[in-house]
Amino acid sequence: MNFRGPALAAAAAIVTCLAPTAPATAADLSRLPGVVDIPCAATTLHQGVDWYLPTGVPKGMVWIQHGFARTHSNVAQLATTFAAGGYLVFAPALPFIDLAGCTLQNLGDNTRFLDNVANLFGTAANPEGALFRSLAAAAADAGRVPPQLPRDFVFVGHSAGAEAVEFVAHRLHVAYPDTWHRLRGLVLLDPVKSFLGDNTDRALADLDPTDLPILTIAAQPSLCNNLGNGTDAVQQHLNRPFLGIRLGNGLHTDAEGTSSDSMGNLLCGTPDVANTSVLQVLARGWSDDFIAGSKTADYYPATTEEAVTAAPAVAAAPAATILPAN
Repeated sequence: MNFRGPALAAAAAIVTCLAPTAPATAADLSRLPGVVDIPCAATTLHQGVDWYLPTGVPKGMVWIQHGFARTHSNVAQLATTFAAGGYLVFAPALPFIDLAGCTLQNLGDNTRFLDNVANLFGTAANPEGALFRSLAAAAADAGRVPPQLPRDFVFVGHSAGAEAVEFVAHRLHVAYPDTWHRLRGLVLLDPVKSFLGDNTDRALADLDPTDLPILTIAAQPSLCNNLGNGTDAVQQHLNRPFLGIRLGNGLHTDAEGTSSDSMGNLLCGTPDVANTSVLQVLARGWSDDFIAGSKTADYYPATTEEAVTAAPAVAAAPAATILPAN
């Protein structure tokens, strides 16, 4: 009989018991794991979600959506950054495979599922709505008192998650006029279009004439962002003087930062610490401006169209270039 395995297990257990408890991190203190109910065809999905609570009254709510074949744990660093900045953060895990088509990206027709995601926000003012019920249950499980859902929203999406937030914003514009006026802006992090369907094109074409701010932080074109096709769509459909920036040596995983994993690092590269820092500063800074209705000079190029065309970057991202409009 082999005793080596049990012996090692027992030793590990003793060490674990004797070892000092690691101090709680900022993410540990602010994160409330839970579940959110989203209708899917004839059933309801009970999707994992992480809520992140700020200290004090939230200034707004940020929906952060992960990318294809990723999960909410891959945006934990970004979510913690927003919570530290005073935001209530909603970070759900959405499926990338589902036989009924209830997926983050379009593998056939996921528009009905994304309509149901839009309904989460369309019913956010209702204390019986799925969004508030999710937050209340997560807070109760943690022995915390949930804050009221803020009036103002910002949507932040990475990769295929960017297409999702675009489409949900489009649905709010079309079907939920009261909620539409609570949506303050979108931040797209290296967006990627689905191989099938026209969700990105349809959404951006609808949103372009509106005054909703939509800003992008793009990485360099690669296989992981489908050669930058989501950023190309932004440049094609949005007729605005400033669309965002492209990180000089940007990787698709920069948005995940320390929340990336071995698979993401292997396939798409290890996030660059400097790029992740710039991305977080701009994503949160733009969101602050969306909520406040302000414009912080360091986060934008010069104000005239001629200067925007000539300027190499914005002050907060000196190594990045401005995305040219088509």
